Amino acid sequence: MYPVVEINNELLPDSSVAVITDKGKLPDWLVLTKTEKEYLKRCLTDGQDVIAINSYFKLTVVISPGSFKDTDRKYEELRRMASSVIKILQEHKQKDIFIASTGNDDKEVLAFTEGLILSSYRFIKYSGKHNKSSGDTYPTDIFLRGAFSESDVRSLDNICKSVFLARDLVNEPNNMLNAVDFAALLGEKAEASGLRTEVYGKKKIEALRMGGIMAVSRGSIDPPAFIILEWKPEKALNKKPFVLVGKGVMFDTGGINLKPTNYIEDMKSDMAGAAVVASTMMAIAEDRMDVHVIALIPACDNRPGLDAFVPGDIITMYNGKTVEVINTDAEGRLLLADALSFADNYDPSLVISVATLTGSAESAFGNQAIAAMGNTGNKHFNMLDEAGKRVYERIAVMPFFEEYAEYIKSDIAELKNLGNKKAGAITAGKFLEHFTKKPYMHLDIAGCSMADKAEYYRSKGASGTGVRLLTEFFRSMEASMRKQ
Repeated sequence: MYPVVEINNELLPDSSVAVITDKGKLPDWLVLTKTEKEYLKRCLTDGQDVIAINSYFKLTVVISPGSFKDTDRKYEELRRMASSVIKILQEHKQKDIFIASTGNDDKEVLAFTEGLILSSYRFIKYSGKHNKSSGDTYPTDIFLRGAFSESDVRSLDNICKSVFLARDLVNEPNNMLNAVDFAALLGEKAEASGLRTEVYGKKKIEALRMGGIMAVSRGSIDPPAFIILEWKPEKALNKKPFVLVGKGVMFDTGGINLKPTNYIEDMKSDMAGAAVVASTMMAIAEDRMDVHVIALIPACDNRPGLDAFVPGDIITMYNGKTVEVINTDAEGRLLLADALSFADNYDPSLVISVATLTGSAESAFGNQAIAAMGNTGNKHFNMLDEAGKRVYERIAVMPFFEEYAEYIKSDIAELKNLGNKKAGAITAGKFLEHFTKKPYMHLDIAGCSMADKAEYYRSKGASGTGVRLLTEFFRSMEASMRKQ
């Protein structure tokens, strides 16, 4: 169960209280006994940053994040501290919490609340704990004190729900969520959010001659799907749409180039790009942003059965280019290539692809940054970089020199789907660049999409990384266009 978030500037006597303070200033509305206040001041003087006081009638938690010159870093610290507070609330089986700040920055409350909600995520659908009391895992009601608006709280609620959706989609096992199931589920979610949905099945994909999707799906008994989500408000600020493309490999065995043990186990997450793109669309729609955005999601399995494609095959893609298959485990770029070519039909002003595409990106940046590259120019990259800093889903922009395209030239086709061992993330991006004529950015989330242990408010398993980044980016784009 997801918690209810409301504004309430009246302190509830039986609620727990999370107070956010930089200097230990105690407000008048903080109801504590003299002894409790003395204890609290001693703890603050000793440098404790999370202090729990269990009174007879309520639980009080005081947060002291310290001082940061960088405001974005301060907000991130509050999100991280919330992961410690959620454990305290769970230990005390606290069902509601009242959150306020002693300072003048109400964004502190929003940042802390965001961290608290995201820290509460659990994927327990198949664990036997499903449908038990929600108080066992997180508070059911969150009350906020501050001068922020209902729209601020609604946007916070929308983005957290969208991250939850992305995590749920990635955590769902492949035997419960194939490409057809995925398309149906997104259709249900999209309808509730006001998105337009269209799904192409196998026959339509074949009729359109989407050679990449057709080749990758040949080894699986489950048919592919090509999912289109669109948000087009009446007063859209952009004349030409933005297009998001998400890699939807529902499970990646590597195909004939089978992945090794200790690596294949997490490959249900190879559709994380699709999950991020779809969840971002939900957030944009729920926020009613005045931007026209289209999402294209090619979805299928990559398996070594049936009539699986093999190294040496030549594939003719949607845009007519021919590709030599060097490695069947470089399959995601084949799906994305067809979708990128299809995106040109909408005459977009910007195209962004999101994918768990290369181990090279993970090796370069671990889980601390998203590998970003493209040809769109500094304006969009700067806006994406600033958005990443605000939500702390940071990007690392990689060079995109034309010389990297030499690595993927084929002797017998126009391109090959894999370069040499060098610059793997970049050459994958250069491969994709061949399939769009529009300004283009590519985000490789391979290192950030899954975690083998929880890291603050980023949960174990699927992280949902990318949803907050892209949603914040489109908020920035919306604000920028309003000023023009």
